[in-house]
Amino acid sequence: MRTIGFIGLGSMGLPMARNLLARGFQVQGFDLRAAAGQALTEAGGSAAASPQAAATGAEALVLMVVNAEQAEAALVAGGALAALPDGALVVLMATCPPGAAAALAQRVEASGRRFLDAPVSGGVVGAKAASLTIMAAGPKESFEAARDLLAALGSRIFHVGETAGQGAMVKTVNQLLCGVHIAVLAEAFALAEKAGVALPVLLEIMSGSSAASWMLTDRGPRMAGLDPGFTSAVDIFVKDLGIVLEAGREAKAALPLASIAHQLFIAASGRGEGAADDSQVIRSYRLLNGTVG
Repeated sequence: MRTIGFIGLGSMGLPMARNLLARGFQVQGFDLRAAAGQALTEAGGSAAASPQAAATGAEALVLMVVNAEQAEAALVAGGALAALPDGALVVLMATCPPGAAAALAQRVEASGRRFLDAPVSGGVVGAKAASLTIMAAGPKESFEAARDLLAALGSRIFHVGETAGQGAMVKTVNQLLCGVHIAVLAEAFALAEKAGVALPVLLEIMSGSSAASWMLTDRGPRMAGLDPGFTSAVDIFVKDLGIVLEAGREAKAALPLASIAHQLFIAASGRGEGAADDSQVIRSYRLLNGTVG
């Protein structure tokens, strides 16, 4: 498997495509932005004029788009599915609801192609470093066929099940934990701030206590104003926690903490801060508590 179609050359998709090129794959990629296609060409790939062109002759087609709707549009309206050779493998790496991933798998398999539900975690940093965590679900033979491709993109690769949708469910659980962790970190910092405790001091103390976490270490400095960095936008968690709640409804599972966290991210987005770093959900608490500077 050496010729890869790649749809979605965004902040994660483009470095992922570059990593495939670095491992000797031929990559023909499509993105709505011409600049992304030009960047792929400069890295040694080829820019396709349409999803159909990206899929033509490809042994595998990677979908690194925003959501399930974009994936379906590329496959169906964009002509990618029909252009793929019989038996080719569609690898859905976007964050999608489990039910949507399962529905896409059914459509792809009915056409005589194979499907792997393989969302990723690790963000832009992991995409650039080829250190993504990949949670793949689908028939074992499809997973094995994609192993070299996945190894070019990630360092932690898991086959989580034989059924499409199971990979999406693992990613959904991951995003539930991430979103709630960020929101509860903001709540803790907001409480300290309300009481007049300096956040840099709080961060130093908490980082060495049993309350420490990866999110505290990563997002805490940004909440405390020590680091202007950007990892992921508020609107990503508006979307992803929405997927979490949709999965909860489908499974009839109560998710009250996820629901509250979702509302806090929605409040930030509704104020026009959807493109801000997700750590800035703390601003929702500052408004609630009257501590806005």
